[in-house]
Amino acid sequence: MIYDTAIIGAGATGAATAYFLGKYRQKTVLLEAGFEVCSGISKANSGIVHGGFHHPADSLKTKLELRGNRLIAQLHRELHFPYLKCGILVVAYSDNELPALQELYQRGLANGIKIEYCSRERLFALEEKLHESAVAGFFVPEGGTIEPYMMVFALVENALKNGVALQCGFKVVSGTRKDGIWHLTAADGREVKARYIVNAAGLYADDVSGALGGESFKITPRKGEEYLLDRTSAGRPSKVIFPVPVKHSKGVLVIPTAGGTTMIGPTAEMVDDKSDTATTAENFKKILHLTRNMVNGISAGDLITSFAGLRPVHESEDFYIAPSQKVPALIQAAGIQSPGLTASPAIGEYIVELLQSSGLTLEEDPEFDGTLPPRLESRNISDKELSELCRRDPAWGNIICRCEKISEAEIIEAVKRGHTTVDGVKFYTRAGMGRCQGGFCSGKVLQIISKHSGIPMEKLTKKGGSSTILAGSLGDLEVK
Repeated sequence: MIYDTAIIGAGATGAATAYFLGKYRQKTVLLEAGFEVCSGISKANSGIVHGGFHHPADSLKTKLELRGNRLIAQLHRELHFPYLKCGILVVAYSDNELPALQELYQRGLANGIKIEYCSRERLFALEEKLHESAVAGFFVPEGGTIEPYMMVFALVENALKNGVALQCGFKVVSGTRKDGIWHLTAADGREVKARYIVNAAGLYADDVSGALGGESFKITPRKGEEYLLDRTSAGRPSKVIFPVPVKHSKGVLVIPTAGGTTMIGPTAEMVDDKSDTATTAENFKKILHLTRNMVNGISAGDLITSFAGLRPVHESEDFYIAPSQKVPALIQAAGIQSPGLTASPAIGEYIVELLQSSGLTLEEDPEFDGTLPPRLESRNISDKELSELCRRDPAWGNIICRCEKISEAEIIEAVKRGHTTVDGVKFYTRAGMGRCQGGFCSGKVLQIISKHSGIPMEKLTKKGGSSTILAGSLGDLEVK
């Protein structure tokens, strides 16, 4: 098989590119180094759909952010991933911050977005949980939050539905071009041939570019620690709450997630290690202090988990999306940091345009179907609907994850769709994302994955590779 296009990286950028290439009669393969799609930077971020006011109108970031914001709303209607269009409030908490707030507001006006400058009274009318020190702000109604992994899963699922191929565990280590064909080799020896390559490898886009003989650039991780509060938190606001931003960071936020929890963070720290996803008690205390002065009701007792995401920072601090000037038939898509998630559908669209201008022949496929059916979720349907589902399939009545009300049927469906790691099932269904963080349901989840995938329990993993969970049965232990 010689593919027309090989996309390296199945995060938000790669998934969106695959989705848009699925509209055409051509052969595309999506290559992911992890054992599940969305296993890198795209799954570990704030999930915010940005409103288009942080960057100047003439920057590539702003152009793609504004288009991406509109596309996410459209894709949500067609693919049915969770999207909470709650709006964004940017709040000044002292008079000293008012000049910077006004500058940001004027930028939003210049960028042509819907934006409302708010007095103190208007702020509290929009969000009653704001800390009493709030003095002014502005409201952007077109912002909100998504579950990033669910958007990526939906984009990939639709791409596969329209003929795109997927290979996971494909870590590109070398690439050569001969007679107009790229030959890509993975760490495990697998090979893929393609006429065009898209480098959407996230944190490792610099390594992939080097392996392909492309441009030499450096991706530096900027770590952001995030802290997740229980869905019962009294501090959950109705809007995404931004402070007035600081240099290199949009600041610490209070975020009502699309999944029903509340997120506080992130930090912004440049690190050298691309695998450094540690969180610290010290940073939690800092985040807790800052957010308590933004929104009332934030409590350390509501903390259920923490994680860190790594933003891939290019030397330019802007997105680097362009055809390679060193080797032919290679599109670079690197440095996709914030607002990269919001921009990702527009980035995918833009990459397809770059492929076409670089010589890729694209013919629209009249059989393209850009929709997915709505997902059935036991926690979001009526008792009558659930009773009917249970009558047809008793697995709908067996609630496995009590915190998030996830049924056995939903976990089985996740396995059927190719999610055979614990993390894959968790991100697809939310099983294990609640208050107990899998303390009650993990064993049952493992049993269901094993039964419906055929993978022995002791070979199941958290996230693929060597991340096995069980050492074996008690019967295998030698008693001394």
